[in-house]
Amino acid sequence: MPNMSLKKVAMPEQDPNVRNKNFNEVALGYTKEQAMEEATRCLNCKHKPCVSGCPVNVPIPEFIKEVAEGNFEKAYELITSENNLPAICGRVCPQENQCEGVCVRGIKGEPVGIGRLERFVADYHMQNAEKKPAQISKNGIKVAVVGGGPAGLTCAGDLAKLGYDVTIFEALHALGGVLMYGIPEFRLPKALVEKEIETIVDLGVKINKNVVVGRSITIDELFEESYKAVFVGSGAGLPKFMGIEGESLNGVYAANEFLTRVNLMRAYDFPNSPTPVKVGSKVAVIGGGNVAMDAARTAKRLGADEVYIIYRRGEEELPARKEEIHHAKEEGIIFKLLTNPKKIHGENGWVKAIECVEMGLGEPDESGRRRPVEVEGSNFVMDMDTVIIAIGQSPNPLIRQTTPGLDTHKWGGIIVEEETMHTSKENVYAGGDVVTGAATVILAMGAGKKAAKSIHEKIQSTINA
Repeated sequence: MPNMSLKKVAMPEQDPNVRNKNFNEVALGYTKEQAMEEATRCLNCKHKPCVSGCPVNVPIPEFIKEVAEGNFEKAYELITSENNLPAICGRVCPQENQCEGVCVRGIKGEPVGIGRLERFVADYHMQNAEKKPAQISKNGIKVAVVGGGPAGLTCAGDLAKLGYDVTIFEALHALGGVLMYGIPEFRLPKALVEKEIETIVDLGVKINKNVVVGRSITIDELFEESYKAVFVGSGAGLPKFMGIEGESLNGVYAANEFLTRVNLMRAYDFPNSPTPVKVGSKVAVIGGGNVAMDAARTAKRLGADEVYIIYRRGEEELPARKEEIHHAKEEGIIFKLLTNPKKIHGENGWVKAIECVEMGLGEPDESGRRRPVEVEGSNFVMDMDTVIIAIGQSPNPLIRQTTPGLDTHKWGGIIVEEETMHTSKENVYAGGDVVTGAATVILAMGAGKKAAKSIHEKIQSTINA
């Protein structure tokens, strides 16, 4: 009989007033007993809405059934038949908008904790399973993958399993993309990311780090080196700014610069890592998405006394995950909603204060959200030591500038055929944030899977022609 409890088995967590001073993981994970208990809440629906809600189509009811029976390795095999990065996805996927969002148990009560169970299974495998060498017959056909983030890793892993000779060209000194530079240690431990990436490298994927495609080598030159297809998964690392006075002052960061220094360059471990980040006592983070929450919670852990989220709409419109908003509030982050920055004031070249205006909500705009409207005469000034801009990113222009025949949107994203991820340039495919703009890890992975399938079908059809 299924467990008909209306609530998920609670996930153990660090106390908020302890965790906001350290970079250890917030959520501590299920025990075996907790995982098996939560798994019995699954009804094993015949129509499996959770599977269609998953961008990579993990066989969710099947893996959960194995967890309920204590067959954790079998559950891992089922998950990784579709998802190469389950420990990561179990932690950072917005399950509430995807698999769990359509779970039948969510109609009356809380959905099954699919993400928590995926995380448990992946962690259990890492801690207990013996490493087995991959048994793959190589076909000798070379495919290049540009970018070692979620989209590129997924595409590379799927193609490697099919026997292709895959090489990832990564601009930074570490694989992982946003997993390494964007998501903080307390949400996604970097040792875990590195270990999960190893499972893809172990499939025989070659890695070329510190290679900026478009500068070190072009896409056309990759074809000259006998690569039969190229997948571009280079992400969206170019920060957006507001265009207000004072953004060039010292003490103003783009969120991705701030988070890269702290995460990839390990500023959180200063002085053991020589990358200090000055935050001061009062920090303002402009934006309301997951990146803004990550930046605010990171600033708090680096020692700031007061950290503000400044967002021009209300709480209902915050685009961040509800869990991240909840955790931020627990940790003492102050939310200044219906507020918009107008100017950053400085003194001797450094941030001194931020001037804001109160906002009201008018008629819905093209996004369906109510349009923020300034309240006349409501300007006010807050003393501030640091300002972090977290209002979005766009793709780096290098690839589009150095690749003739590659069509892009005005905002910089590469244009693809949605069904195949093929671009306007022959044998060039793209997916993830470089196509959509900054989105989620799992959507990028879904694009990588789709592209791998298309590349395989195209190459095989050419061989068999």
